Amino acid sequence: MNDAQFAELAAWIAAVGLAGEGEPEMVAGFCTRAVQLGLPLARGSVLIDTLHPHYEGHAVNWQAADGKTTLREYGLSSQGEAAERWQRSPFYRMVQTGEPLLRRRVNAESQAEFPVIADLAAGMTDFVAMVHRFAAQGIFGEMDSIYSSWATDLPDGFRDADIADLERLVPLLALAVKSASLTRIARTLVETYLGRDPGRRVLAGGIVRGVADRIESVLWFSDLRGYTRITDTSPPEQVIPLLNDYADAIISAIHAHGGDVLKLIGDGTLAIFTSADREQACRKALAAAREARRSLTELNRRRSADGLPTTDMYLALHFGTVFYGNIGSKERLDFTVIGPAVNEVSRIATLCRSIEQPILLSATFAAAAGKAKDRLVSVGRYALRGVSHPQELFTLDPTSRE
Repeated sequence: MNDAQFAELAAWIAAVGLAGEGEPEMVAGFCTRAVQLGLPLARGSVLIDTLHPHYEGHAVNWQAADGKTTLREYGLSSQGEAAERWQRSPFYRMVQTGEPLLRRRVNAESQAEFPVIADLAAGMTDFVAMVHRFAAQGIFGEMDSIYSSWATDLPDGFRDADIADLERLVPLLALAVKSASLTRIARTLVETYLGRDPGRRVLAGGIVRGVADRIESVLWFSDLRGYTRITDTSPPEQVIPLLNDYADAIISAIHAHGGDVLKLIGDGTLAIFTSADREQACRKALAAAREARRSLTELNRRRSADGLPTTDMYLALHFGTVFYGNIGSKERLDFTVIGPAVNEVSRIATLCRSIEQPILLSATFAAAAGKAKDRLVSVGRYALRGVSHPQELFTLDPTSRE
């Protein structure tokens, strides 16, 4: 590859990195263009660890035979069979030795040395692995390197000039992939810790303190029945798994029906359902409530079979006007909802215990629910702490079909 060709491909890498293309598009475009410029690639893989609650990283694989590019997420490599595979890989060897490049002819000997070569370079003749490490200030969680492997099917393997081209080009690709991965991490973290809609708003620039939108919303506040008793009588190591199990069931139901979880407060969950149509927002919240109840019934069956403590959900649904945005100090902001309606929904949830109702809905929710109000039944008027007038509350009619 001459200098003009190198400059052409380097410029393309910079352009797609700045444009924010995804890793699969970057790797596919790089490999295709490199082949057109004479680099004899038949397969390529780029791997990068990430910062994610469910998996360790992702790998992008490209092959010339069919032009396909795949993105695969991989789990923890620190235990079990995954740890064994990692410790027998070329990359692990390179991490231990500090080598930036490892090259092997693809044959029985190299496949015995590194079994993964049989997968990464099946049908190939020559295999090259590269590790591009980050400086200490560039490390983000476990993301401290870009790993890549390259293979050719030419009978004589890569030429020395081909290896030199890879050594010049792959660092540029690694930088673009790192940029894309950091964007992905930022999106994952803000949506995981702030909620999906607040996360998107923050990433879109909604970070100014005191700026909040006045919105109408269904407010969801739920917590767990008998949670204090369970934590007092259960071994401490069971408490966090219990919270995780029940949070999975409840939050999944909320997300499945378009809600946004804003806060997890111990065993409590605060969420909102918004829509231009009030009735639609109420229908979404009711559908989420029904799905959460079904999921909790199944979860309790499984936990009971395993001899683990079980519980259930108390839920309040309310409709009102709230301020939605950034509230806090200069050093610590929270993207949340505030207003009397937020206080009211928490007070309604508290009443679930005293009047022995698993779900309570406010009169304003019932009024906004439209036709769905036919499936609600009044449980009477109750005084809410801190609210001037008694409120009529409703629950789901047990005789109605869901």
